[in-house]
Amino acid sequence: MHLRLENVTKRFDGRVAVDRLSLEVPPGVIFGVIGPNGAGKTTTIRMILNIIAPDEGQVYFNDRPVDGSFRDRVGYLPEERGLYKKMTLREVIVYMAELKGYPRRRAEAELGAWLERMELASYLDRKVEELSKGMAQKLQFVTTILHKPEFVILDELFSGLDPLNVELIKNILLELKRSGTTILFSTHVMEQAEKLCDHICMISHGKKVLDGTISDIKSRFGHNSVRINFAGDASFIRSLPGVRAMTEFTNYVELDLDGTVTPPSLLREIAGRVEISRFEVMEPSLYDIFIDLARVDPSEVRPAGGRSDG
Repeated sequence: MHLRLENVTKRFDGRVAVDRLSLEVPPGVIFGVIGPNGAGKTTTIRMILNIIAPDEGQVYFNDRPVDGSFRDRVGYLPEERGLYKKMTLREVIVYMAELKGYPRRRAEAELGAWLERMELASYLDRKVEELSKGMAQKLQFVTTILHKPEFVILDELFSGLDPLNVELIKNILLELKRSGTTILFSTHVMEQAEKLCDHICMISHGKKVLDGTISDIKSRFGHNSVRINFAGDASFIRSLPGVRAMTEFTNYVELDLDGTVTPPSLLREIAGRVEISRFEVMEPSLYDIFIDLARVDPSEVRPAGGRSDG
């Protein structure tokens, strides 16, 4: 299932939430829509699903304008979670599957294995209101994918999940991808996008500022990033000539160099002022790229990826 947005715009009370956004999601990939909170990610997803209509532009599935008929072929997990709290897990799963046109008998036959995998089997006939937030999140994920949709849309999927359950869901998404399912998910957590996605689109203030495969994006931003593990006070590094940006962590820093200084000359400059245990020239992380672009006024950024938003 191929998704395409062409110059999609949405306004609320005169405020532009999504501004002439164009993107393409090829079949069989994991596609990340990333950006800070309030960037327009959820509004974009709601237009894709025809929950709200764009003020301008068009959304296409398989080269046809989107309408309500495709929803049975899509699994959607919204950012604002919603389950019927007085129903049992069995009732919720079967009901949601039937809403998607999935046969009741098949849903009943398959839900046990899914709940076992999610470590929810003992709650099968208990009410949803008895679940913790993370457990309810896993249940809603099951209701999203049990009917075997061709296209899965997940809005801030990992919110509320601990690291073990993040790993569990990540592995399931990779299995779905291998089976041919197309997956689109939104997140503001760059590490998740970097680990999972084949392709990303970054939105800031409603505008697309980055679009491409992970490998293409990293190569586009060059190899002028350096990681330094150290002991001592390294705050002086920020003001050294050639250091365009510095991201600080507890025991190391990541530097973005502007091209006027080489990594070896930088090493010579700081050697002796701090105790260095590791000095590595590295490709920029998606986190670094995100932080860098999020600081820039979107009107000053030429859309990346060889496409135009307008």
